[in-house]
Amino acid sequence: MSAENDIDESAAPLVEHLAELRTRILYSMLAFVVAMVLCYLVWNPIFNFLTKPICSALTERGQQCGLYLIKLQEGFFVAVKISVLGGFALSFPIIGYQMWRFVAPGLYKSEKSAFLPFLIASPVMFFVGAAFAYYIVLPMAFGFFLSFQQPGAELVKGTNELASIGFQGSVEEYLGLTTKFIMAFGVCFQLPVLLTLMGKAGLVSSKGLASVRRYAIVVILIVAAIVTPPDMMSQVTLFVAIYPLYEVSIWLIRGIEKRREARMRAEGTWIDEDEDEEEGGK
Repeated sequence: MSAENDIDESAAPLVEHLAELRTRILYSMLAFVVAMVLCYLVWNPIFNFLTKPICSALTERGQQCGLYLIKLQEGFFVAVKISVLGGFALSFPIIGYQMWRFVAPGLYKSEKSAFLPFLIASPVMFFVGAAFAYYIVLPMAFGFFLSFQQPGAELVKGTNELASIGFQGSVEEYLGLTTKFIMAFGVCFQLPVLLTLMGKAGLVSSKGLASVRRYAIVVILIVAAIVTPPDMMSQVTLFVAIYPLYEVSIWLIRGIEKRREARMRAEGTWIDEDEDEEEGGK
């Protein structure tokens, strides 16, 4: 009987955790659905905001800004896509809060105070990356893409007229390209948050990250080639934006290590690795 009671008592916390997880997921899903409906009601102003970079680039060339519905159902799918992306962005603070409420009871007070800044920094860095893409990268990229247009030549003495090359963009294709830029930069700007969190947990060190700089450069270049459209300018721009964040991560982790060392020296628990190596050699 005692063994059966022990099993029942050990199973009870698991059932409670699963019930808590279900509640948090339901709250998150409800927040997402409400936010998605709200974004659907204003999908047109959101799309107009997203078209400002291409309209500015076309206006600079004296062209009229116009995007076209190539397929009959394209407008509806664009509205749905904007609703989903906007709904997730709008509900992310609530989703993050629900995740925090589920995880926080299992953390010590020191762990809560250490983890909370990263939970706040993550959406902030995503917003910074998205803003960098929208205000800096997209105007440059669209200006580069539009430079391949060609005006038609006048018919002179029976010669063939040159074919004009003009931009007639699809609404859905433009939205996909723009959101790809914004998402790519927003996600890549999470690098210092991720590395600093790993440094806080002791999974990486500033010395280790500094020693693999050459490999980090290669990895960042590969990621830039994958997540951006296949043009060299976008890839170089992403690399130029991300690599300094790698160096910032090393600097932040070094600061964490110095504070950790000072605290452990004050507590008398610090072990100098160099001294250990010398004693081991003797």
